[in-house]
Amino acid sequence: MPASAPARSARRPLDPTALARQQRRLLTAAEPPWLHGEVARRMAERLPVIKLQPQCVVDWGAFVGASQAVLAAACPRAQCIAVEPDAARRDATAALLQPAWWSARRWHRAPQAMLSGALPAGAAQLVWSNMGLQGEIDPQRTMAAWHRVLVIDGFLMFSTLGPGTLTTLQALYTQAGWPPPMAPLVDMHDLGDMLIEAGFADPVMDQETVTLTWPSPQALLAELRQLGGNVDPRRAAGLRTPRWREQLHTRLQRLAPGNGPDSRIGLPFEIVYGHAFRPPPRPRLTARTEVPLEDLRAMARRTPPRG
Repeated sequence: MPASAPARSARRPLDPTALARQQRRLLTAAEPPWLHGEVARRMAERLPVIKLQPQCVVDWGAFVGASQAVLAAACPRAQCIAVEPDAARRDATAALLQPAWWSARRWHRAPQAMLSGALPAGAAQLVWSNMGLQGEIDPQRTMAAWHRVLVIDGFLMFSTLGPGTLTTLQALYTQAGWPPPMAPLVDMHDLGDMLIEAGFADPVMDQETVTLTWPSPQALLAELRQLGGNVDPRRAAGLRTPRWREQLHTRLQRLAPGNGPDSRIGLPFEIVYGHAFRPPPRPRLTARTEVPLEDLRAMARRTPPRG
């Protein structure tokens, strides 16, 4: 698929108003969710698959992704650009990234914060997106934006929640006859297909299940709220009653394996990891073929001279 072709829509059935409200809450929190930082650490363990050290790394959704420390450790010589979805979050992230006056990073490749639209095409050798794709209505359109930002042979690494997330909680709601507690998530095989449609090559997808535990239903619900909210259009309309909340607490407590003081409630989170690279452009030949100038230059650089 040529880089200039529009991405096919792969919109998810989410409530856009509820999603925007959830994203604002995540972006204005004092710090990103703990789980995001843990997934960033695990994803960084996969960075050795990249043989060449990137000169520029784009950290897509930097604040929510909680990856600044692991990227700085893994790519110490790279220029890091933190991409944020709006100007307010960009400015807040820029303040967080500002090096101390004595730091060498102030003078050499100091981090920047930008909006995605301000990034030039082919800006980076590595695009990194940690735990942000589950908040996108149209994941494939976001993948097309990643594709645009990468140089030829540039590498993409991302993580997101998969449909094996909170299956125990979903079963609890179904058994109680309640509307779904969360919107459906995209299967990793479908994500791989979307990567190819967006122009990437050789996508590799894998997943793992992380089980978090809590001492009480109240602690569980508080952390789930920090991770996001229910953006399924089929969710219960209006406010729920204190009586309903007590029923929820009772049902959640039954998920604990025992009644002892150390008994904790556990819920699974499926973490999907993906990586792919941007291949050389392959223009589709027709009676009239248009190829972007940057693609022609890239193809010329890759074509060996004939002897």
